[in-house]
Amino acid sequence: MKNPYRGKFIVIEGIDGAGGETQSTLLFNFFKKEKISVERLTYPDYEEPIGRLIHEFLHKKYEFSPSTQFLLYLTDFLKDKEKILRWLKEGKIVISDRYFTSTLAYQCQRGFSPEKALKIAKLLEIPRPDLIIYLKVSPGISMKRKYKEKRNLDRNEKDKKFLGQLAKFYKETLIKNSVFGKWVIIDGEKPIPTVFKEIKKNL
Repeated sequence: MKNPYRGKFIVIEGIDGAGGETQSTLLFNFFKKEKISVERLTYPDYEEPIGRLIHEFLHKKYEFSPSTQFLLYLTDFLKDKEKILRWLKEGKIVISDRYFTSTLAYQCQRGFSPEKALKIAKLLEIPRPDLIIYLKVSPGISMKRKYKEKRNLDRNEKDKKFLGQLAKFYKETLIKNSVFGKWVIIDGEKPIPTVFKEIKKNL
C-alpha cells in the first residue's frame, strides 16, 4: 500500500552485519536532535512472542518449512501495521531496521515464491516504504563483523554461501527492479560516520 500520508517511511536493509541497527539508531537520534517527530522499529522484534519464536528458529531449536517461515516473519511486522499507518498519518518519520523487504530476500532464498509473497503483501495492504536504503557489504565482512559481535552465530549468519546468494538476490532482483519501493545502495563497508553521512545525503 502506497503511503498516502504526510509522514515518511524509511527502511534500512542489508545482509547480516551490514550495520542496519547502528545506522537506524544514528538516524533516529539525528531526527530527535533536530526536533523532528520520529519513531523506530526493529525486526525481528525479539521483545515480543513472535520474535522470540523466530529467534529460536534461527538458533535451530525448531525447523519450519519456507511457507511457515514466511508467515512467521510476515506476522512479526504485520502486527505493527496500524501503528505504522497511525504514525505516518500524524506526519512522523518512521525508521525500520529491516521490514517486509528482508522477508522477500531471506525467505524467498529459502524457497518461498517471490510472486506469492508480493501477492500476499498486496492482499494485506502492507505499507510500502518511501525509501529503502541498502547497506552493501560482502559475505566475508558480514561474518567477520558478526564473529566480533558474538560467538554464537545463527543459521543465517554462519552460512557464507547463503549470505552470498542473499546479496546477489538483493542486487539483481529487489534493487534492480525497484521491488516494493525505491532503493538506494550505500557502501556499508566504509567507516560508520561516512555511511551515516551518505544516508543523510540520500534523504
